[in-house]
Amino acid sequence: MARAKKQPAHENHERWLVSYADFITLLFAFFVVMFASSQTDKSKAKQVSESVKEALENGGIPSAVREVLGGTVDEKGQGNAQMRGPGGARKKEEKGDKEPDSKPETTAPNAELLPSMQYLTRELEEELKSGKIQMRLESRGLIISLREAAFFASGDDTIRAASVSSIGKMAVVLQSLPNPVRLEGHTDSVPIHTGRFRNNWELSASRSIAMLELLTTRFEVSAARFAVAGYADTVPVASNDTEEGRAHNRRVDIVILNRSTAVPDSGPKTASPNAGPKAGEPKRG
Repeated sequence: MARAKKQPAHENHERWLVSYADFITLLFAFFVVMFASSQTDKSKAKQVSESVKEALENGGIPSAVREVLGGTVDEKGQGNAQMRGPGGARKKEEKGDKEPDSKPETTAPNAELLPSMQYLTRELEEELKSGKIQMRLESRGLIISLREAAFFASGDDTIRAASVSSIGKMAVVLQSLPNPVRLEGHTDSVPIHTGRFRNNWELSASRSIAMLELLTTRFEVSAARFAVAGYADTVPVASNDTEEGRAHNRRVDIVILNRSTAVPDSGPKTASPNAGPKAGEPKRG
């Protein structure tokens, strides 16, 4: 019985579509990863990349696609360059080495007092230029330094009448703010001993109290917001070896404290290195 003749197999002319489809899929995945890696919002980029990756993996994409998306990992758990992309970020999270999605927002502790400083800079322009007043922002708040020569007579705690208008400009700011305020008196290192003040401690504290009385009585700033301190010569801002330095150290600081960081005893923390008075220097507060 004669065998039936085999018919030649029909040649499939569309096999190229399979390779073409795989190539297009790889190309699409590659550009998705490139786009996600270029985004500044890493959290959103990661979500986009992982969503595409999950969809592709569930669809049975070859391992080459998974390598492009997530990076290859060797036997030590170390990845290739793709570890820096979204896939690598997920592997790091699984290992407990999570990278923050974005930098935390930081706010300067004294930002709340910046508008007040800008206002006083305009209102006290003349006093600032002449050196009667100095202002600076520190971590604890806004410090307004009143030089002794402009506000007090040497060795005395009486506020000069000519300086009251300048203090009134500061009082406007104090009245508009709820912040606690410290009045801190300072002297140079030259000892004082008069019929009224036995030492620099008494003089520095008395000047702070005089400023308190003026602000609370004449300008009606609430006394409950104030704290008074006298530091004598323990917190200098300049060297006591020169007359100019000693003049800078003789001052009363009005400190408007930050509400976020204010504590009852929030005074100056450190003192600058300072030598004592030279022999023969006059004894002044």
